Amino acid sequence: MSRLKDLRKYIDKKLAKWIDNGADRAKAEAHLYGVSFAAALIAQRRGMSAQQIELLQMAGMLHDVYAYKTGSYEDHAHKGAELAGEILDELKMTAPDENSLIQSAIYHHDDKASVDSPTDEVLKDADVMHHIYNDLSKPVKEKEAARYAALKKEFGIS
Repeated sequence: MSRLKDLRKYIDKKLAKWIDNGADRAKAEAHLYGVSFAAALIAQRRGMSAQQIELLQMAGMLHDVYAYKTGSYEDHAHKGAELAGEILDELKMTAPDENSLIQSAIYHHDDKASVDSPTDEVLKDADVMHHIYNDLSKPVKEKEAARYAALKKEFGIS
């Protein structure tokens, strides 16, 4: 089994423990899987390596785990990066430099106004992409509007 599949299996089990309500758990799963998929698409579009794509998919699966575990989004990106590191250490499926890339992307993913490393930017954009395309009836959040406009241009969407 691939590392990504192993991580997804682990996260699915954790979400079942952390979130009792089936509808809320389904939303959480949809978001994590959606961001993971969007990260792969964006990273591939930007010419990243297969390893970077896989690690960004893993970051997508982990980026909101702190919020889902605790029920709080307060400082969830920074605290989530720490929790992701603990999970990755427990699973022993990634090297220290890979953990650093994943944790950095998670740490920065909520700061949509700043520009960080290219891999950090992929996770931010994947999060925005899923927020918007998961429910097109909702208005685009102000903090995500500029990124969404840039993504539409990048992907040739009018």
